[in-house]
Amino acid sequence: MNKVEIIRQNTVEIIPEDELINKLNSGKQLRVKWGIDPTAPDVHLGNAVCLRKLREFQELGHKVILIVGDFTAKIGDPSGKSIKRPQISDADIDKNMTNYIPQILKILIPDLTEFRYNSEWLGKLTSEQIIKLAARFTVAQVLEREDISNRYKKGEPVALHELLYALFQGYDSVAVHADIEIGATEQKFNILFGREVQREFGHPLQVVITLPILEGLDGVRKMSKSYNNYIGITESPREMFGKLMSIPDSSIINYIRLTTNINENEISDIESQLKEGKVNPRDIKIKLAREVIAIYHSNEEAIEAEEEFIQVFSKREVPTDIPVYVSHEKKVWIVKLLVDAGIVATRSEVRRLIEQGGIEIDGQVVKDVNFELENDAIIKIGKHKFLKFNMK
Repeated sequence: MNKVEIIRQNTVEIIPEDELINKLNSGKQLRVKWGIDPTAPDVHLGNAVCLRKLREFQELGHKVILIVGDFTAKIGDPSGKSIKRPQISDADIDKNMTNYIPQILKILIPDLTEFRYNSEWLGKLTSEQIIKLAARFTVAQVLEREDISNRYKKGEPVALHELLYALFQGYDSVAVHADIEIGATEQKFNILFGREVQREFGHPLQVVITLPILEGLDGVRKMSKSYNNYIGITESPREMFGKLMSIPDSSIINYIRLTTNINENEISDIESQLKEGKVNPRDIKIKLAREVIAIYHSNEEAIEAEEEFIQVFSKREVPTDIPVYVSHEKKVWIVKLLVDAGIVATRSEVRRLIEQGGIEIDGQVVKDVNFELENDAIIKIGKHKFLKFNMK
């Protein structure tokens, strides 16, 4: 494949494509921009769709400029949401980025990656400069953004600061001299608006590349920590394998296409075999899981995770390496235990799991949210987690 074909793979839109071709053929090292959401501390496979595209640019010799939206995160971006996004503190942003950056560099080439915080330029704008910047655009232009327009038409609140978000994100492109900006389809308006801001400042216009959104484990909503339907790239091979085996059959091809290095010819062949019933979806999920784990861990760990999965879920055996929680009390409430052990985040989530039949003790489904343990036990939580409970 030539360089244009490489970049074109798995994109939704390239706006405009002829400008991309000209830029790629110019011989110039391009500056490719992507905005980082600093409100989350972990990279998941959904984020990795964009990161893997950025890596393709790097392998062609171009530089990736990652904009950490520390300033804009404190404004709140409602992209793809029907309600305003909560704002975040500087301390939380610093904490999240401490975890986030090493994970990003598992995918990107460090020497061709530049991190920039947009408070570097946006935080220095005076009130007069902000007003002059805003004066270049109309409210009608901002209301073209579908999510804001829909809320406005329904009489739902739209705060004034939200109207400035696209303007500031566009100014980021001016500040870093972006040649290309990529993002998920839900960011299309903001990225296109960046071209308008560049035009106002007399800068060359960036090419806009939008990428598909990877659905989460539920096969419906986008992958997100908020929906608890995600697969983190730093999760253990065993946990990644189990989660990938749980995706709906309808998501298999999209996951293969967006999360692995399997070529398009092989993907088309797999898709045909699945449609014709010539292959068991379970076998393709195993292949998918092996491929993903090999990318973020190693081939050896992928094989071990597969063997563990078959042992635990096909033969109904308990994993050999599971966490142990020791209690010195005579009785322990199951809800409190799982939260204290760090297996489940909240008591309400434990109650929900019990109501859905998602917790087993020594092979028996727990039906009572008030259940108390009085003896040593093996606890299974959901499809993938185990806890060994010991009384002392």
